[in-house]
Amino acid sequence: MFGRIYVAAEGINAQISVPTPAFSALQSWLDGMPGLEGLRLNIAVDDGGKSFWVLKIKVREKIVADGIDDPTFNMARKGQYVDAAAFNRLTEDPRTIVVDMRNHYEFEVGHFENAIEVPSDTFREQLPLSVNLLKDKKDSSIIMYCTGGIRCEKASAWLLHQGFTNVYHLEGGIINYANTVKEKGLKKKFRGKNFVCDDRMGERISGEVIAHYHQCGRPADTHTNCRNDSCHLLFIQCGDCAALYEGCCSADCRNTLHLPGEERREHRQAAARAAGAEGEGAGGGLPHVFNKSRSRLRLPDKQGEKD
Repeated sequence: MFGRIYVAAEGINAQISVPTPAFSALQSWLDGMPGLEGLRLNIAVDDGGKSFWVLKIKVREKIVADGIDDPTFNMARKGQYVDAAAFNRLTEDPRTIVVDMRNHYEFEVGHFENAIEVPSDTFREQLPLSVNLLKDKKDSSIIMYCTGGIRCEKASAWLLHQGFTNVYHLEGGIINYANTVKEKGLKKKFRGKNFVCDDRMGERISGEVIAHYHQCGRPADTHTNCRNDSCHLLFIQCGDCAALYEGCCSADCRNTLHLPGEERREHRQAAARAAGAEGEGAGGGLPHVFNKSRSRLRLPDKQGEKD
């Protein structure tokens, strides 16, 4: 079994892959554990390749870093679950507000029809932004969703804590929705690809490609990481731009690849120091494969690069 498992007082978040013949045994073992009987397992929509290469288990203060320090906040009071059928039915009403509680790089490649983006790099940033964005809609019907249902569950509780009244969240997130509409033959309201934080970097939910290459602007929705070790920006790049920029997100990063080894190490160390000073998601150049800073995305160059 490979994957990434986070354990905290508030719960467990496990993203794992197991050999198909072992799945039933895993499910039976979970059902036999007190408190986990009948646990919903979100099965991957698109098994397009290896998801994980190691197994990591970490103890965390919280399953999702939320920045909440209000001692009166209670996760037990959360929004109402809606399944795929109820989601479709509620969203037929144009007054229903659908809020995407994922980050900008997830939203750009796929989202539900008419969903509102809360543009950000992290969930911690999103919570106060969503409250401010919806402050005049406290009595409206609001449905929140995310990849697997974890972030939107906490977000729904936070909105209720802030005085909102009609808050729902999609049970099992996009993954469970996609599996359910396929199984029951329901109308599919999700457009594009569902971004996932493993080596697949996405599951194809519908045939539409709604995103664009960040450098040339052509339609595409496959993410990659900048080859420059002091950057590793997550972005969308086509084969032609990959050749031109040597797999980098910019000419500057491409030029860094050709520096002597010692200078490249200095760049990496400087990026790590900046990241530590500014915090994850602040755009400091994090030295890992999921550097997602929205502020650092290279948008299409309308003049084009001449070299």
